Amino acid sequence: MMTTAPSDSYLFDRRLIAARRGRAIRGDWARHGFLFDEVADRLAERLLDITQTYELALDLGARSGALGRYLIGNGRVKQLVTADLSADMLKASTASAVVSADEEFLPFKAESFDLVGSNLSLHWTNDLPGSLVQIRRSLKPDGLFIASLFGIETLNELKSCLVEAELEVRGGMSPRISPFTDVRDAGSLLQRAGFALPVTDVDVITLKYQNAFALMQELRGMGEANALVERQKTMTGRTVLMRAAEIYHEKFAGEDGLIPATFQIIYLTGWAPHESQQQPLRPGAGQTNLKDIL
Repeated sequence: MMTTAPSDSYLFDRRLIAARRGRAIRGDWARHGFLFDEVADRLAERLLDITQTYELALDLGARSGALGRYLIGNGRVKQLVTADLSADMLKASTASAVVSADEEFLPFKAESFDLVGSNLSLHWTNDLPGSLVQIRRSLKPDGLFIASLFGIETLNELKSCLVEAELEVRGGMSPRISPFTDVRDAGSLLQRAGFALPVTDVDVITLKYQNAFALMQELRGMGEANALVERQKTMTGRTVLMRAAEIYHEKFAGEDGLIPATFQIIYLTGWAPHESQQQPLRPGAGQTNLKDIL
């Protein structure tokens, strides 16, 4: 049985996220899931510089399992466990071992996996530092964690246009876009969770659409629509949406008439601590005099 946090006391409604992923996989996922496939490919490529092979890996927040397929395909992983918040997503997975699991309440024993990967899922957790701690505990010593998640610049064009339109039409605004992680905080989050040798980097993918309505339809098809607990529960008025679309086109449309949508991707890498890893020198242990360099 999957356990989820009570949605009325947290930032995100986790049950709604699971339901929207279910609708996404039952819809036209082949059309709308391409971004997850692309980022999964880029994330898996990070293992190509590592000669190690991992006996047992976990694909956490897997959706249809794109990351797991790349990990198996590049020969770096021998056995794979696929886990997701949505049971419907797991039904569509081709993995041999699937687990219905919430990133906020991992059901795995300590030191279970040699590798844990998560592709564009952890940005929906209410307690990202807590989830990272659980992931680190699930890794064997010297086990590797790799992840991607949406960064703070994601959908900044859509957010600004919705805010401007709602203020103009209604004189107020409601939360519409998730408060994504800042890349400057990502490394410290890994350190706080107990990961060794943390590494973070960022990538930007810009997609183009005919209009704001096509973008919003894409987000629904991805299962990435607004899931904030404090979101507006009633339908957004047509006047607000039409005005937001007008502003979007006026401010951002290119010469081709298409509007851009920014997706900032933050990549995280960290290892579960092990005595074989490089250790920082103790203060005063350096052998080079700074005067000889300057």
